[in-house]
Amino acid sequence: MTPSPDRVRLHVVTGKGGSGKTTVATALAMALARDGRTVLLVEVEERQGLAQTLDTPPLGPVERRVADGPGGAALWALSVEARASLLEYLQQFYRLGRAGSVLEKVGAIDFATTIAPGVRDVLLIGKVFEATRRTSGRPHPKGTPEHYDAIVLDAPPTGRITRFLSVNEQVADLAKAGPIHSQAGAITTLLHSDQTRVHVVTLLEEMPVQETVDAVAELREAGLPVGAVVVNQARAALLDEPDEVALLALADGTIDVPAVADAVGSVGIDDPQRVAGSLLDTARGYRDRLDLEAAQYDLLEQLGLPLVLLPLLPDGIDGGALAELADLLAEELDPEPDEDAGQLDLPENGLAR
Repeated sequence: MTPSPDRVRLHVVTGKGGSGKTTVATALAMALARDGRTVLLVEVEERQGLAQTLDTPPLGPVERRVADGPGGAALWALSVEARASLLEYLQQFYRLGRAGSVLEKVGAIDFATTIAPGVRDVLLIGKVFEATRRTSGRPHPKGTPEHYDAIVLDAPPTGRITRFLSVNEQVADLAKAGPIHSQAGAITTLLHSDQTRVHVVTLLEEMPVQETVDAVAELREAGLPVGAVVVNQARAALLDEPDEVALLALADGTIDVPAVADAVGSVGIDDPQRVAGSLLDTARGYRDRLDLEAAQYDLLEQLGLPLVLLPLLPDGIDGGALAELADLLAEELDPEPDEDAGQLDLPENGLAR
């Protein structure tokens, strides 16, 4: 079972591109933002994926409330930008004031965030880290919560997630003392603690599953705590048991093809032989797909992690679909929710008033 959300503060969501990790991250944040909880949903790739999923105007570097729920529950969202984070960092630790603006004008900020190795990832993770430490006694932007019960990070894809989460460990080794060393060490401690879980989103296809297996191995080797594997867009079974038996007969070549053609012809369809052949080809494709998905699922089971299946939603992702996915994730994360827990209210335009 996935660890209790009351203990885990930071949920990192990764996955191969196209697996739906942003959708899953959003639904997970909605699942956690119930029963009076306040949750922050963060993206770090500056592509406004969260805004598109929530159908809200573009997010910025300051938290914004995007949904409300019963009991004071609230979902806030943030798009972390490296340039803004660096300016904030310089002001926080070095009190540069107007000098920070001068550095930006001469291009030093852009250089540091795009050229200097690892600096960008350090800044992005640092902003998330500051949100996890926020309490009523710490300064925070006016109008934003004094404390977050949980933070969900829509993280980079599986191909670079371990490097992204390990960059502060490298920085701490390079900077032997001072505020950079201290913060990098504190971030590393958080990411390796019981307060963090890295969830991996995948599809039941060969390439995403292989990337998931590789990513889990890398995360474990780096000592980072892996949470659940979320199988997204899982297809519902289309056939009952007798139909499955027929598919097995099709696979081993014992199906009575002439009988199928006769059945097709009996309902008045022209050229029953051709139509029957097309139907059987489609059935063989479906059977092959089932075999592929079963094999990939077996590989995921061998990881020894909780597996959460989210269904394929043919009508796409809207507020109702997100609520459905959030309900499924809530069952895995919080099997005994408070009786008063309910769904978040996503306004029509995505912005809470």
